[in-house]
Amino acid sequence: MADYMVDEDSGARAIRYGGLAVAIHWVSAVLILTQVYLGFAFGNFPKGSAERTELFTWHKTVGVVILLLALTRLAVRLIDAPPPYPADFPKWERRFAVWNHRIFYVLMIALPLTGLAAVSKRAVGGMTELAGGTWFPVVPIPALGGAHEVLAFTMIGLVALHVLAALKNQFLNRGPVADRMPPFRSTRR
Repeated sequence: MADYMVDEDSGARAIRYGGLAVAIHWVSAVLILTQVYLGFAFGNFPKGSAERTELFTWHKTVGVVILLLALTRLAVRLIDAPPPYPADFPKWERRFAVWNHRIFYVLMIALPLTGLAAVSKRAVGGMTELAGGTWFPVVPIPALGGAHEVLAFTMIGLVALHVLAALKNQFLNRGPVADRMPPFRSTRR
């Protein structure tokens, strides 16, 4: 089965992502990094403490925002497909990048859903409280054991790979693929 993101190219130059896709990308990146911090931070406080409860509430809130943003991002991506890679970007790297992004989408949806499943036992009327006194429906399925944590560490690994690949393309390869996502730019003459 052909995969246009791997098989098609934009020629010698890169086509940049549109403004909405760029904004969603960078907001998602900040939220995911914030979420990783919150996920580790609330565990440093004793159970039942006000600090832990506050950080956990923010962890749930950011998770819900990531879920809603991921669904928006997926809709934008389906309406306005990402630009193909430049011709000089090797197919094995294209395939790796494409699948890294696809797994990101799965995780940006699965992580919040497994988190909502994990808090469903303590839900009030099928809802969990978020920051600012807002409420959001939980996922009424049994908690999936350590699935949320396994997915979180998978996300951390993918983020690290994504950042390393971006840095490689910007500073080592210096090719046109770096032009796809602002503020990066090709530095090759």
